Amino acid sequence: MTAAGSTWVRSHSSALPTLVGMTAFWVCAGVTAASALVSLGYSVAAVISALDQARVNAMYALSRSAALAAAVLVPVFSQTRSSLLTIALAMVIVQALDAVVGATIHDRMKTFGPASLGLFNLVALVWFLS
Repeated sequence: MTAAGSTWVRSHSSALPTLVGMTAFWVCAGVTAASALVSLGYSVAAVISALDQARVNAMYALSRSAALAAAVLVPVFSQTRSSLLTIALAMVIVQALDAVVGATIHDRMKTFGPASLGLFNLVALVWFLS
């Protein structure tokens, strides 16, 4: 642990954290959490509005979205680089695939919304890793 009591040292780097590095960590964690919570919100809405077999499919999507939202808490509490890298990358992939689904069904909002959030998450991730 550092003098400030942070577990940042658990990163795989021997360098102590800088203010910019800590800011990048928290920005990336925040964007990743927002991404996971948006996905969770859409999954909840799908379960509420779907009927029959579509509701069952929506419930499966909800279980996965809830798991990702819970996983976002790991880097928040552990403050480890590897945990944030893992969940941030997972959310970038989820948002990219959601954008592909939106494009497939020709829905601009369901294409550009996830694409924008995924790109923002990717930018935050690259900043965090630099």
